Amino acid sequence: MWNSFRTDARAGMTAEVISYPGGNGDEIHAYLARPATDEPVPGIVAVHHIPGWDEFYREFSERLARHGYNVICPDLYCRFGHGTPDDVAATVRSQGGVHDDSVVADCAGALSWLKALPASNGKVGIIGTCSGGRHALLTASRVAGFAAVADLWGGGVVASEEELSPARPVAPIDYTADLTAPLLGLFGNDDSHPSPAQVDLHEAELKRHGKAYEFHRYDGAGHGFFYYHWPMYRPEAAMDGWAKVFDFFGRHLAT
Repeated sequence: MWNSFRTDARAGMTAEVISYPGGNGDEIHAYLARPATDEPVPGIVAVHHIPGWDEFYREFSERLARHGYNVICPDLYCRFGHGTPDDVAATVRSQGGVHDDSVVADCAGALSWLKALPASNGKVGIIGTCSGGRHALLTASRVAGFAAVADLWGGGVVASEEELSPARPVAPIDYTADLTAPLLGLFGNDDSHPSPAQVDLHEAELKRHGKAYEFHRYDGAGHGFFYYHWPMYRPEAAMDGWAKVFDFFGRHLAT
């Protein structure tokens, strides 16, 4: 949990950019953050949002690592070229976005990579915000082996036919029957993508299929309420949300 460390603990963390085998065996970049320990720990795949493989996601990964997880955050835009995160994200948007199949394959590769670490306890979760929340849920629904998934306000989980595209041909809600990992969902009640009504539809589908899940909704919070660098930041909701994330992964990924 937040602020629960002992002041005499010899804690530490390492973080660096690495390359690993993503989809189709392509070597792609990833940000790796992990605690300085020889003990086996769980792993987490952090799935970045539409703004890209940015500084927020490096800090996001480091926060998870400080709480005892080996964290890998793949650069899902790696094949589109390099530059600043904003420039690369603009290139990706101009080309219709990264394809779901590419994201799923890269995250499946990250799952295998984490499980193969000598310091792995064999359990891996996946988490993402915004489009990354959608991608995290999609991946956990299509790839076996994840022990937990956290969707933080993932837009497009529920989508109409008109909202589908060549890059996103299937709405993740349509894979609900295939989801085997327990799901955590965090949502702002002032959000429009997903709207509260869309979250209701998703919850009803999870119940229909008997899936293990827990949803938490926040009044006064909209899209991106964790983003402390943007005006939509809501500190009280964000800190409660982080507590929910740590508790959820602690229960499902511990040895």
